[in-house]
Amino acid sequence: MTRKQRRLTLIAGGLAILGTALGLVLFAMRDTMVFFRSPADIAAMNITPGTRLRLGGLVKQGSVEKPGGQTIRFVVTDGAGDISVRYTGLVPDLFREGQGVVTEGVLMPDGGFAADSILAKHDENYMPREVADALKEKGLWQHTESDDAVVTQ
Repeated sequence: MTRKQRRLTLIAGGLAILGTALGLVLFAMRDTMVFFRSPADIAAMNITPGTRLRLGGLVKQGSVEKPGGQTIRFVVTDGAGDISVRYTGLVPDLFREGQGVVTEGVLMPDGGFAADSILAKHDENYMPREVADALKEKGLWQHTESDDAVVTQ
């Protein structure tokens, strides 16, 4: 084997090992990746129940129910679709109807959403960029002077 062939074999072997390592890392991370979806996106897509995702939109007016304890039920809407959300725990102080919200959890077989965390806007100028973009696409975004204050994550 010549020097050039050994060098090429070494480079090819290194690339194969690097590719295998990258594939294993991505395979291991597949369950920890969480993607943002709006209610209309979830209705349009065939998402399997039990899939972990982030649901974002506005808390629908008149939909917040507190049946007892720390459980709360509400509806997230983007104007084109609605999804019922169940959450057990303390909600952020600024959580209320008509406000932007991002919930993280799993899609249930009945079409509802079981949230394990809730993110609410922290002042009038904040909304997660992905929620703001989805609301702009649906025509629900009220343009204000503070649109430049949208925070990226």
